[in-house]
Amino acid sequence: MAELASLEDPKARAVNEKHGDDHGVNLGELRAVAKRLKTRQDLARELWETDDTAARLLALLVCRPKAFERDELDGMLREARAPKVHDWLVNYVVKKSPHAEELRLAWFADPDPVVASAGWALTTARVTKKPEGLDLAGLLDVVEAEMKDAPDRLQWAMNHCLAQIGIDHAAYRARAIGIGERLEVLKDYPTPRGCTSPYAPVWITELVRRQQDKPGA
Repeated sequence: MAELASLEDPKARAVNEKHGDDHGVNLGELRAVAKRLKTRQDLARELWETDDTAARLLALLVCRPKAFERDELDGMLREARAPKVHDWLVNYVVKKSPHAEELRLAWFADPDPVVASAGWALTTARVTKKPEGLDLAGLLDVVEAEMKDAPDRLQWAMNHCLAQIGIDHAAYRARAIGIGERLEVLKDYPTPRGCTSPYAPVWITELVRRQQDKPGA
């Protein structure tokens, strides 16, 4: 904790706080600490219990994802209110857990929109890697009905799922683009030069074009 405190950078904190993350540690430096520590599951649990955002991020880098029980991961997600902690927990830990599918189903239907956004994030991963058994048309129905008025974190996760269905599944591409055009979610999102807009019709079209431009595509 003393080392993390010594890495505190006011400029990094100012940038992070704009995104809702209350810490000032450069993530590159945090990863360097994690690389030195290697996998330390007991330490990861202790770091998590501090309730400090930088410590929790470090915990997620040095933990052993498959060592967590299902209820433990559920509790951690509900405690993870900093967006970056939430994001890393889902992507670095839960996705590698044997409980991922069970948690996906439970979180997807959760009344808490932040918890539900984790269910959508896990669903998006399945859209790409293991779509067998998913009702893609049904997912598009839910997006069409609920995304426009969803809270920010849930809306972002639903929009990512919409885009990924359009990118990865040609049979649903026209419908996914059409839903995006009608709802106009994130249409005016400020996108840095060189980055792809999160507006689904643009996102889908650009990623499909890149795939088609690849040698051998």
